[in-house]
Amino acid sequence: MTFIPPALVAVVGPVEPALLAVWTAHYRRLGIERFLLAFHFPDHVPDAQRHQLLAAVHDLGIVPAQVSTGPWHEHTNTELRDALREKAGAGWHLIADADEFQTYPASLTDVVAQAEEAGRKVVGGLMLDRVAADGSLAPWHPGPGLELAFSLGGHLTHRLLQGDPRKIVLAHSSVTVASGNHRAPGRRPDPDTLACVHHFKWRAGVLDDLRRRVERFSCGEWAERTPAVRSEASRLLEHTDRHSGRIDVSDPRLAFRRVALDRLPEGWAAEAATITTAWRPPSPQSQSGSTVSSPSP
Repeated sequence: MTFIPPALVAVVGPVEPALLAVWTAHYRRLGIERFLLAFHFPDHVPDAQRHQLLAAVHDLGIVPAQVSTGPWHEHTNTELRDALREKAGAGWHLIADADEFQTYPASLTDVVAQAEEAGRKVVGGLMLDRVAADGSLAPWHPGPGLELAFSLGGHLTHRLLQGDPRKIVLAHSSVTVASGNHRAPGRRPDPDTLACVHHFKWRAGVLDDLRRRVERFSCGEWAERTPAVRSEASRLLEHTDRHSGRIDVSDPRLAFRRVALDRLPEGWAAEAATITTAWRPPSPQSQSGSTVSSPSP
């Protein structure tokens, strides 16, 4: 039977055109042929920036499935993603944000075949946050390459921000995926074959984005379902305020080390399985407050 590569589904915000180009090339190398992208631009994004990114995606040979502007409510991403999955139709979908570069333990063909043989309708991954070697939130230019600019990978999301590091990276069209692509209700990915989701969020401009997110969710301009997203943003802002605008890459809790996109980190299978199995949401008290605790691994 001929293998049909999954359709890639992604909701894209105002990222750098060069990042989108590298991201697209990464997934094409994995065998992705069909991209269903929805672009959403909050009101503060200048028209020139919006036009530049849309021109860039057309240059990559991709026609956006949808383009919208307006508030980035907590439900916005989920609604756009689900509409894209409906357009993608029957079969497997690869789900990734534009700052997420997935690395698998085998080819996509083999990963999907193994899931189907095991009777699973989802494949899971675990986020590994990529940062600059000195922890600075550096601007990125295509010259030195994404790997060199953000050479360290560590566990910032769940050990500092208390966010959910789990990801559903592949899902059959028959499966519902929760907000943030963190879970598929009623489905459990195989914890022993998790993809590494390299998370290149921590670039120049992210602090302004996080401050804006906190302000607009706090005042009700952007609607939220829980305080989790706002609380995670506040924790990162507090951390960088204490460390002169940088991420403390020397903190042993965060386990930053050099990693690469073309292979899984050493010992990844056991490390990812342990984290995924042990992770629990923070308590409601810590979600509503701004104090940064020391979460367990």
